Amino acid sequence: MRIQVKRTGGFAGIERRAEVDTSGRADARAWEALAEQALADGRRFRPAGVPDGFGYEITVGGTTVYAADPGLTPELRELVSRVLKEGA
Repeated sequence: MRIQVKRTGGFAGIERRAEVDTSGRADARAWEALAEQALADGRRFRPAGVPDGFGYEITVGGTTVYAADPGLTPELRELVSRVLKEGA
């Protein structure tokens, strides 16, 4: 499963992208469970955020959802954080 995150906005307005491919990973099931929850929690359209907050586009296997600060669920926040930290 390929998980992609695009973060936009923030004070500087810098875009950041990263992705993780779970195939072959020992922790694949944990990533996939987190991604499935993120798809359930995300929105189909870009939500309004707050000034200088981040907006997120999360794509899991061809399905894209959107989220924005401060409205991230704990699962969305964990997935976004992990992908941006560990992804390429």
